Amino acid sequence: MAGEVWLLTDAATDVHAAPGHPERPARREAVAAGVRDGAGDRLVEVPCVAADDAEIAAVHDPSLMSTLQAADARGGGWLDPETYVAAGSWQAARLAAGATLQAARGVAAGEAEVAFAAVRPPGHHASARRASGFCLLNNVAIAAAGLRADGLARRVAIVDWDVHHGDGTQSIFDADADLCYASTHQWPLFPGTGHAVERGSDGAAGTKHNHPLDPGSGDDAFTAAWLGALLPAVEAFEPDAILVSAGYDAHRADPLAHLEVTEAGFGAVARALGEASRRLGLPGVALTFEGGYDLDALRGSAAATVTGLLAGRA
Repeated sequence: MAGEVWLLTDAATDVHAAPGHPERPARREAVAAGVRDGAGDRLVEVPCVAADDAEIAAVHDPSLMSTLQAADARGGGWLDPETYVAAGSWQAARLAAGATLQAARGVAAGEAEVAFAAVRPPGHHASARRASGFCLLNNVAIAAAGLRADGLARRVAIVDWDVHHGDGTQSIFDADADLCYASTHQWPLFPGTGHAVERGSDGAAGTKHNHPLDPGSGDDAFTAAWLGALLPAVEAFEPDAILVSAGYDAHRADPLAHLEVTEAGFGAVARALGEASRRLGLPGVALTFEGGYDLDALRGSAAATVTGLLAGRA
């Protein structure tokens, strides 16, 4: 029913692991625990269903799918100095993509008000033909494509508050005038993209919105970017659905970046996003987990996000 908070998570994805790597299985349960904390008695845990080949191929070139399957079949390996495949990673990636699509479908169909795919591996650095930056498949892009294929949405907005720019997501949709992408991210930092002048190409110019943040920026700069510029741009786009790449590595406790955002900052932006979705007449907001590597920060930030969204939509 409307008002439910869906949690989609699956311990089967924990086979995707490499010794000593920061993108580790404990991250998934930390975020899942935060969603449970924030949802309270509105929580419904939904079993994850893996994305099928057609759903993945709507975004990714067959060559990438073949590369990932082959690496998995030989027991794993490194695709680049940061991005690994383990035995079982291909199924984990399919589950992550499928759960994200389930979350998007559940909200678009009015079955959930907030749906959070607490999954890994993450996705927003994966482009059509290349895995990168810990990401194998672009979960949020697959969800956007799936909503369109189902006829549940045409104009989709992707909100990305991970500390790294979602270069894969932007590249996939850069010339797509019906896809609004909005991002805050630390600059300078991997992957080196996401300048404010990157606004979309060809007929999609003006649909992509990047707001780099200086190292050391905290809640004030983070909330000002979203409430003052990015969320108004998303709302003016009038999307049929809003998807969130929910990374929490902008948190001040995160070991891999240098922003100073707190749970309060994530909660404030989530509340404003919930309010915007309500004004737009949307049934809710769907989210998928991206970065974030401090476990306590992950749990607290995910809880603040869910609480904020629900408060904004109340």
